[in-house]
Amino acid sequence: MKAVVYNGPRDVSVDNVPDPEIKRPTDLIVKMTTTNICGSDLHMYEGRTDFEKGRIFGHENLGEVVEIGNGVDKIKVGDMVALPFNIGCGHCRNCETTFTNYCITMQPNEGMAGAAYGFAAMGPYDGGQAEYLHVPYGDFNCLRLPEDAREKENDYAMLSDIFPTGWHAVEMSGMKPGESIVIYGGGPVGLMAALSASIKGAEKIMVVDRHPDRLRLAEEIGAIPIDDSKGDPVEQVLNHTDGVGADRGCECVGYQAHDPQGQENPNLTMNSLVQSVKFIGGIGSVGVFLPQDPGSSDELGKQGQIAFDYGLHWLKGQTLGNGQAPVKRYNRQLRALIHAGKAKPSWIVSHELPLDKAPDAYRHFDAREDGWTKVVLKPQLAAS
Repeated sequence: MKAVVYNGPRDVSVDNVPDPEIKRPTDLIVKMTTTNICGSDLHMYEGRTDFEKGRIFGHENLGEVVEIGNGVDKIKVGDMVALPFNIGCGHCRNCETTFTNYCITMQPNEGMAGAAYGFAAMGPYDGGQAEYLHVPYGDFNCLRLPEDAREKENDYAMLSDIFPTGWHAVEMSGMKPGESIVIYGGGPVGLMAALSASIKGAEKIMVVDRHPDRLRLAEEIGAIPIDDSKGDPVEQVLNHTDGVGADRGCECVGYQAHDPQGQENPNLTMNSLVQSVKFIGGIGSVGVFLPQDPGSSDELGKQGQIAFDYGLHWLKGQTLGNGQAPVKRYNRQLRALIHAGKAKPSWIVSHELPLDKAPDAYRHFDAREDGWTKVVLKPQLAAS
């Protein structure tokens, strides 16, 4: 089969690799019909993680089940399924308490938790930017899609990661209907957080970014775009909240945050949020931060640390939730919102491309070129 293979920093190719096989009775094989390029993929693409050469990218996956092990009971051949990027076993103490993002069974490294498809330090599992994908514990990990799966495929594809991740950010912030929220980062996850906040009844949503295409998309769903290249974003947030600050905030950028001058500053968004959110407000952080970042130009950053303004955070009595999203905690209810026409997360999709175009897509998306807001790859689509 064809797959997107990592060869080194900013070097991916579409190669022929062995087809996946059933390894255990609870496994199944999915023919990929939609697989997305995620902002998290760019950390690995840029060589800022320990992702191994020769591995396959892709953790936002959707497709048709084509083969099942004899221990699979619920999922059937022909089902259209969305696959949470978290690979869970379903029976460890973390999975049993809905923390599938911290599955112990599927993480092979002692002292660690959490597994994912095609992701650095999260197990040896191949990604889904390929024609086929091997899925462990198929009954547990597959989300069966309704009869409109093909019609709304790009919407349902967002259930694998970014829609639940944006929802999780808002959940961890503690936002209640009628409250205001500021979201730092207008990439796909930040835009999903804005959509989630809107669905959950936010009174005012502010999205901080500097890319015009992202800010336009935020404005399309009623959010206030805040361009941090045109002025201090904290001051802009305070101006929109009568000097008090937002009730809640979301961090959707991660450790490779840059200031408007292009300088990388890993603590930029976290400290801006502390200043932007009111006393006794809440913050949800889903942007990726790593325990080590040898590629950082910041000495603390190399050790996975940031100079966090904890004193002001403590003084203001703010709460802070963080970590990867437990996708299965939310994906069924979000599936229902899509099916009912109450959520259309595919409004951010800018490009649908065949798998063979993945190397070009990575280059454009990595450069944050205008108009490249979300790329979906269609492995069954013939290259033009």
